[in-house]
Amino acid sequence: MLLPQARLSALRAVRATTAPRSSITTTSALARLLSTLAVLEQRDGKLQSSSLSAIAAAQKLGGPVTAFVAGAGVKGTSAAEAAQIKGLDKVVAVENEAYEKGLPENYAPLLVENIKKGEFTHVVAGHSAFGKSLLPRVAALLDVQQVSDITGIESEDTFVRPIYAGNAILTVQSTDPIKILTVRGTSFQGVETTGGSASITEGVDPNTPAQTEWVSEELAKSERPDLGTATRVVSGGRGLKSKEEFDRVIVPLADTLGAAIGASRAAVDSGFADNSLQVGQTGKNVAPQLYLCAGISGAIQHLAGMKDSKVIAAINKDPDAPIFQVADVGLVGDLFEKVPELTEKLKQ
Repeated sequence: MLLPQARLSALRAVRATTAPRSSITTTSALARLLSTLAVLEQRDGKLQSSSLSAIAAAQKLGGPVTAFVAGAGVKGTSAAEAAQIKGLDKVVAVENEAYEKGLPENYAPLLVENIKKGEFTHVVAGHSAFGKSLLPRVAALLDVQQVSDITGIESEDTFVRPIYAGNAILTVQSTDPIKILTVRGTSFQGVETTGGSASITEGVDPNTPAQTEWVSEELAKSERPDLGTATRVVSGGRGLKSKEEFDRVIVPLADTLGAAIGASRAAVDSGFADNSLQVGQTGKNVAPQLYLCAGISGAIQHLAGMKDSKVIAAINKDPDAPIFQVADVGLVGDLFEKVPELTEKLKQ
């Protein structure tokens, strides 16, 4: 079997004779050479949305796609769930309580061993907290450079990613024998979660001791839609002035629309909303059908996390607020009057 570097050279030779640089080649020869490992994130035996994004990106690369998952009892839970996803060739599972919380200190060596065993040319994970902490360590152990937060795939070695808070788009070509990628969830969707019949195989477990210990976690639970995947999002900013006003104005509107609640960094830093609700460059990236925001001026860091929304509606008393430059619908006025009025009209 060819080593990764030799496989890369052969892969380029095939591409040079079959297609232009900008297209994804799907010939049988290419499919035999390119092999992708999608790293799945699971919590309590259930796959997270970032896993589906990783699989969607892996499938866009072409070639066979293998999924990888590790944790306690995963073969009967998240691995079985992944096996039903259409387009996967197989699922590699490692059952070990030590990997249940995804601590990168021992998860990275585990992943590296399985990458080497499968001789994968590409490794893909979601650009979530899990992927962002895990894959840089994997890249360092493999002595390759990671390409982070990609939003597009031009070929098996050329990728598109935003820089400068989304104000510029960079096209990156990697010559590393193994491509390590994290992908933006809002850019890779549409995976069919049923109809697959992937086999589940045992992975390699190096049992690397962890230098850290999982102590506890505190999660904010809500019956509202998940912010990262919601089709409607209502966000509030610093203009709401206090947590009491945030809850009084934003929450009823979100409940009326059946929407998730978001917040700007300024609102989060001021204690108006929980950190898990932050939208923006240092928060979550969202792309709902409707993004309705009130009291948000539109700093570029916030726009980076929501400007892919299908319809953007903004309420702000400042007619020159930057948010109106990207909004499809804008309302200039006092949000403490306009938002409750809007909520009442929607209820009717």
